[in-house]
Amino acid sequence: MELLTKVTFVSACLFAEWAVTFNGVANCSISPSEMSALKLPSAVIPVSQKSTLGSFYSLSLSSVFPEDLEVNEYCTELLRIYGQRYVTLANCLVTYARPVRICQNCYTGFNSLEDIYKNISSDESGPGNVSCHDSLMRSDRLMLLYTLFIKLDEIWTTAKCKQCLIKDQEALSNDTLYFMATLNQSLSCFEQYQRNHTELCKDCKTSYKRLNEIYGRMEKNYTLCIDLEDTMNMTQHLWSKNFSCLLPREETVPVIAVSSFMLFLPVIFYLSSFLHSEQKKRKLIHPKRVKSSSSLMNIQDKFS
Repeated sequence: MELLTKVTFVSACLFAEWAVTFNGVANCSISPSEMSALKLPSAVIPVSQKSTLGSFYSLSLSSVFPEDLEVNEYCTELLRIYGQRYVTLANCLVTYARPVRICQNCYTGFNSLEDIYKNISSDESGPGNVSCHDSLMRSDRLMLLYTLFIKLDEIWTTAKCKQCLIKDQEALSNDTLYFMATLNQSLSCFEQYQRNHTELCKDCKTSYKRLNEIYGRMEKNYTLCIDLEDTMNMTQHLWSKNFSCLLPREETVPVIAVSSFMLFLPVIFYLSSFLHSEQKKRKLIHPKRVKSSSSLMNIQDKFS
């Protein structure tokens, strides 16, 4: 019987050493007779092990922290709204990834996420004189809310969506709307003559040329975003590759003229150099002829 008690005691010590995860330390130096007075420290069992141990232990981390370290209800509500708006914007970006239409369809979601992020990261106090900046933004080294927002903001900035929107990003700009209207005219013309490419190249040239002019002007004015760039690339591909159409550009003539001038510039330089050297040569020879003729006259005078 005594041997059985010792075996039970050793097994209990081993189990206690495995189960303690915080500050508890199993004291196995206590004799079996004192075992009944030993109170083992409470343990928090990992979730993966909890299922194997049945319902003997409950997992409730929030109950072990003081109340002043808890996130209050106001900040918890902001966190919930942030999560909802983040998911909404992420779904919008994925939905309109190809063909790219994120700027014209997702600006509402981005503005909503930006508003709640500014509310959370602001130092201004909310209801009950509570600021959520420290508890939600700086409470750990991961700074998850900041990292998540920066990733989407980087996508928005790289896409240059602000250039296609008005100042407050609440609607598309007039230049963007005009470009889209002209684009629809060109695409409608393409659809009308898609079975006859010869007629398409002839009848759709005016609208396509105007579309290129608008695009070039917007590019110079920095009013292009990824939506318009991707749309124009696909339209140009249709025009040149699918329909095999050509659009002569007005700047071709000046380019050819300048290129021709640069090509003949060395010929002009060497020709002018040659003529200039010949002129100098004549000037150098002329005095010699004058001198020789005067000498001949002197000789003739002597014999006369």
